[in-house]
Amino acid sequence: MSAVDLNSDLGEGFGRWSLGDDEQMLGIVSSANVACGFHAGDPASIRRTVRAAVERGVTIGAHVGYRDLAGFGRRNMDVPDDELEADVAYQIGALRGLADAEGGVVTYVKPHGALYNTAAVDERVAAAVARAVAAVDPGLVLLGLPGSTALAAAAAAGLATAAEAFADRAYTPEGRLVSRREPGAVLHDADDVARRMLRLVTEGVVTAVDGSDVPVRADSVCVHGDSPGAVAMARRIREVFDAEGVHLRAFAPETGGAAA
Repeated sequence: MSAVDLNSDLGEGFGRWSLGDDEQMLGIVSSANVACGFHAGDPASIRRTVRAAVERGVTIGAHVGYRDLAGFGRRNMDVPDDELEADVAYQIGALRGLADAEGGVVTYVKPHGALYNTAAVDERVAAAVARAVAAVDPGLVLLGLPGSTALAAAAAAGLATAAEAFADRAYTPEGRLVSRREPGAVLHDADDVARRMLRLVTEGVVTAVDGSDVPVRADSVCVHGDSPGAVAMARRIREVFDAEGVHLRAFAPETGGAAA
């Protein structure tokens, strides 16, 4: 039987503004990347998401990002290494405090948005993120793109790593994500996405924008919680996985153990 993790970015509301449906999504996924207040999320809403994750037995990860509420963490920023390390450590610590209050445990870290994309290719940024995570807790797992600079830096810092694929994003023939600025970068057909992810898990390939099959290794599959129809898409993926004997299993459960 094949097994894979299903994750989603959650806790991204702020004050009176809500984003996504955390309650519904937490009934589907096995891991929750919870915002830590820099790109989205306020303490009360983050705590509610953590509480719901604990109640449902969903693994909790710190979704750390640039200090960019206005841009939802998707704007490129040039942050000095010492500040970036402090920012990442601060966010992990904040989420750990709320998780402790709810009887939960933070077991992994996934950078968000521009920080995720930059760390995937920039050695300096990747190293700063890895140092921050290792300094807080060397037992944390770093989740990122397979073959990325981020995962290489994490491994060099002594961290366990896990690779992820994106269910709702298009891929280039080189195996990279199509830029959100390009048409067709974000996928919306739940049935098509579910079929793509089934091939990923069972065959290790994803169909690129030019129709070619691209090898992609993934320990986890991500559905962005803020995408339109995200809950329906995640539910359809899980339905197809269940029907085809693909078991959902968190890559970084509280008991420890990493994918790579």
